[in-house]
Amino acid sequence: MSAKILEISASDDDQRLDRWLRRSFPQLTQGRIEKMCRKGELRINGSRCKASSRLKVGQAVRIPPLGNLEARSPKLSKPLSADDAKTIMNAVIYRDDYLIALNKPPGIATQGGSKQVTHIDGLTEALKFGMDEKPRLVHRLDKETSGVLLLARTRNVAKHLSKAFQQKKTRKIYWAAVAGVPTPNLGTINYGLVKSSNKDFEKMRCVHPGDVKKIDGAKQAETDYMVLTQLAKRGSWLAMVPVTGRTHQLRAHIAELGHPIIGDKKYGNMSRQNLGDGWGAKLGGDLSDDLHLHARYLKLEHPITKKPLELVADLPPHMAHTWKTFEWSSKHFSNDPFLDFLE
Repeated sequence: MSAKILEISASDDDQRLDRWLRRSFPQLTQGRIEKMCRKGELRINGSRCKASSRLKVGQAVRIPPLGNLEARSPKLSKPLSADDAKTIMNAVIYRDDYLIALNKPPGIATQGGSKQVTHIDGLTEALKFGMDEKPRLVHRLDKETSGVLLLARTRNVAKHLSKAFQQKKTRKIYWAAVAGVPTPNLGTINYGLVKSSNKDFEKMRCVHPGDVKKIDGAKQAETDYMVLTQLAKRGSWLAMVPVTGRTHQLRAHIAELGHPIIGDKKYGNMSRQNLGDGWGAKLGGDLSDDLHLHARYLKLEHPITKKPLELVADLPPHMAHTWKTFEWSSKHFSNDPFLDFLE
C-alpha cells in the first residue's frame, strides 16, 4: 500500500489539516494525526506540517498508508435515516441564505471519529434546504455539550466565520450547573492546559500559568465565570466565557477550582474532594447525571449583512428539569450577564 497525494479543492480551502483528515477518515484519531505530523509522514507540498495547519486551494497533501483504517472507514458512514433527518432539522434555530445555527442536542458528536457513527457533520445532508452543497462546520462542541452550533452554507462564508472565531470576534456564553459555589462569585481562571499522558482517552490537565512555557505541549487558557444563583452551598448556576478555545477548557478549569460541572464523568470523579456537598459531579435524587454544560448564547457580526447577530439556544431537557427543580429562571438574567455587571 503506497502513500496518497490529494489536492485541496476550493470547497476545502482554509480548513485545518486535522479536521479535513477526520472528515475523510472518520476513524483516524487526533493522536494518530499529530504523530504522523511529528514523524513527517504527513506533508503539504512536500513540507512538514502541523495538525493545525490551514489548507489552501491547490496544495498537495501527502497521506501515508493508513492500513486497516482505509478499509474500515466506510463502515462508519450510514445512510441518512428519516429519523436522523428530522432530528437535525428540528435542531435548527436560525437560517438564512448564508448560515445555519443549530441547538445541538447533547450526546451527538460534532464530527466523526473513532466509533462515532452518528455525528452532526454526517447529518448536514438534510440541511441543504435547496442549496447544491451541504453546510460546513466552522467550530465545534464536545459530544456531551449542547447548544448553539454554527454552520456556513457557502465556502466563502465558512472562511469568513472561521476567521471570526480564530480572531475572537465572537462572544460565547455557556451555562453550567456545578457542585458547590465558586469563590469569588465573579472571576477569571487562567490555568494553562496540557493533554494528559493517558492514551486511552482525551483529558486535559491544568498547570500553573507560570509553568506553561516550561511544559511541553502546555497552552495558555483563560475562562471568565460568574455565579448567577446558587442552591445554598450545594450547587450553583454559572455563566462562563471561554476567552481562549482549548479542548475541554471550561470543564477542566472549573473542576480545578473544586467545582466540577454536574454530570462530568471525566473531570468530576474526584467527588470527595470538591467544595460542594461531597457528591462531586452528582446531585442525586431524580436529577440527571448527564453533563450540565450548554452553549447558551453566541453573538457575532453577520458575514454578509455586517449586522450584529445574536443566537440563543434553549436548555436541553435534562438541564431544563434541573433548572425547574431548583426554581432557577432565565428571566432574571440577560443573554450576557457580564455586561450587566459592568454597567
